[in-house]
Amino acid sequence: MRGAAGSYVSRTSFTDDGVSMLSLAVRSIAQVLSPPFRAILWKSLGITIALLVVIWLAIEWAVTHLVDISAYPWADTALSVVTGIGAFIGLGFLIAPVATVFVALYQDEIAEKVEVADYPSDPPGRAMPIIPSILLSVKFFGIVILGNIVALLLLLIPGVNVVAFFLVNGYLIGREYFEFAAMRFMPAADARRLRKAHGAEVFVAGLIVAAILAVPVVNLLAPIFGTVLMVHLQKRVADRLSGRPGRRVPFR
Repeated sequence: MRGAAGSYVSRTSFTDDGVSMLSLAVRSIAQVLSPPFRAILWKSLGITIALLVVIWLAIEWAVTHLVDISAYPWADTALSVVTGIGAFIGLGFLIAPVATVFVALYQDEIAEKVEVADYPSDPPGRAMPIIPSILLSVKFFGIVILGNIVALLLLLIPGVNVVAFFLVNGYLIGREYFEFAAMRFMPAADARRLRKAHGAEVFVAGLIVAAILAVPVVNLLAPIFGTVLMVHLQKRVADRLSGRPGRRVPFR
């Protein structure tokens, strides 16, 4: 329900009639790997990997043709090895942000599939127009890049590193993905207020997505998983605010 000041007030948190954040996460990962989502998953993976390979080849070409140290064979070999390792690490860092950009273009399609499969009796959400969708894609890319840069810088501080990665990414991912799910049903300003009113739940959900993001290769699933998870969470919050009993996650 909404308070007198226009803010959203939660009556419960983290669980609703047996629906826990863990069950939402399990349902979400099952849906990401299910047939209705595979086309989006493969398109995202294919485009992401192809773009990263092109970037890697471009870096190799640039180093080979722009840096001439052929007079020192050992230095040439060392530079090639360092470039290859550096490019691999750098591209590994870019996997999630690049995948996020492409997945953002399909977020409304992903959300619609979840809503139709698990909440068929609810009014459908509204898809975002193409221009705002593209702007949101760019925003997601910037958010993930910024979050990971901050996390990488904090890695240099002993005792902070891993905690920093999860806190930064958990907050940013939770915020952006939940607000997207909410904006299918309300204006952006209301979506922000709703997210703030349920900040603890959104943050925990963001931490779960960050955990996926921290695993190499598996982090390619993070953008789709995050979208699906936040659609489920937004539905649970909407149930509470409307006074409806929490619906169990349908495992099929």
